Amino acid sequence: MAPITPRFIIHGGAGAISRSNLPPDLYLIYSASLLEINRSTASRLAAGASALDAATDAVANLEDNAWFNCGKGAVFTRDGRVELEASVMTTDGNGKRATAVALLRHVKNPIRLAREMLIRGDHDLRGPPNNGGSGDPSGGAGGAQGHCVLSGKPAEKLAEEWGLEMCEERYFWTRRRWEQHRRGLGKGKDGSGVVGDGEVDERDEEGFWGDERGWGGKEYLPQGTVGCVVLDAEGVICVATSTGGLTNKLSGRIGDTPTIGAGFWAEEWWTVDQRESVRGPRITRGVQDTSSSWRLEQTVANLLPSGLRDALRDCLPGSNGYRNVGDDDLDQKKSRSNSLRALAVSGTGNGDSFLRMAACRTAAAIARFSPYRTLTSATHQVAGPGGELQRSAGDRWGKTGEGEGGIIGIELRDGVGEVVADFNCGGMFRTWVDETGCEKVMVFKEEY
Repeated sequence: MAPITPRFIIHGGAGAISRSNLPPDLYLIYSASLLEINRSTASRLAAGASALDAATDAVANLEDNAWFNCGKGAVFTRDGRVELEASVMTTDGNGKRATAVALLRHVKNPIRLAREMLIRGDHDLRGPPNNGGSGDPSGGAGGAQGHCVLSGKPAEKLAEEWGLEMCEERYFWTRRRWEQHRRGLGKGKDGSGVVGDGEVDERDEEGFWGDERGWGGKEYLPQGTVGCVVLDAEGVICVATSTGGLTNKLSGRIGDTPTIGAGFWAEEWWTVDQRESVRGPRITRGVQDTSSSWRLEQTVANLLPSGLRDALRDCLPGSNGYRNVGDDDLDQKKSRSNSLRALAVSGTGNGDSFLRMAACRTAAAIARFSPYRTLTSATHQVAGPGGELQRSAGDRWGKTGEGEGGIIGIELRDGVGEVVADFNCGGMFRTWVDETGCEKVMVFKEEY
């Protein structure tokens, strides 16, 4: 396979963003933060980092930045708590492929816990290299058994056992999010609230928050998931996502971020043959069958009237000229052609809408199973203006926030990675490096 140029794209949330609620000084804060993470990610990839490492590091940096809805800057539940979610998924190289965590309150970087589950999951499923590849699904190898998703205290216990950085819940509190929480409940912005397990904090607001910038109720605060999609030099794509969820969500709510196929997706496949058939152009994982049995079946099929033959084509063995492919066929094709396709996508916006639509998997499936469709067109169909997400809101569109959101991604095709992004709402924070090597930071469809 020819050398692959690494690519990446990062998003920092999407929603009802406008120039009126995102004034120039605030835009500069967000764009500077995104540009810093952009450069850090580019540097990691230039040094040979894997897609998994580069993507999770980028998202961890977003989790450490109080301006985004994840980690340090996460929103509050109705009960005044934080409940964090994160996930990772790779196209190749990991047995579980996808892992996610939810309902976290004491793990400083949830994305690192998701990553650890993925890596340790290889030991559970396959076993460490020195035991001949015999896995231990019971979890004896130190992972989370064969599980892909864990939540709450059991997940936090694993994080602590694995040596990940833990913190008190108050670490995640920011003045802006607290004021947003209070206003959303129709209350004042005083500093009282629940900060620990049943503990009520009567702190002095200025003493606790110091000089931290507050929220006046008009400036935009990111509401969606943050995420990063990375293609590395080996052709592996990883998607990493993290969020605090919806502002004033019910405690215990689990959104699209830790739900495989809803808020994220990654996969690869081999398109080993492309031929013309009676039904028109198609891409198939089959190879043309010229065996004697196929010729007999084809002869019988040809004796039928054309209309009946077309109607029954999928029911007649071999009548479409293709047969199922075994591993040997695929291995031969892989060795002879550069026909690997892969993609990964990350969503941001109204998580419940992404859940109802299985939005990210839907976009990926359109690109994979519809002949000659690209991830760009599939993403537009799902997350673009007038797309499936918007239509899912029905007559509630523009009133409740339902259906609003965007998707970023990368598609690997013919050895070239293409960065993809689309959204149906006011804006989506995103940053990437374009084909010419130019750093890009945008929030609207057009330049700010």
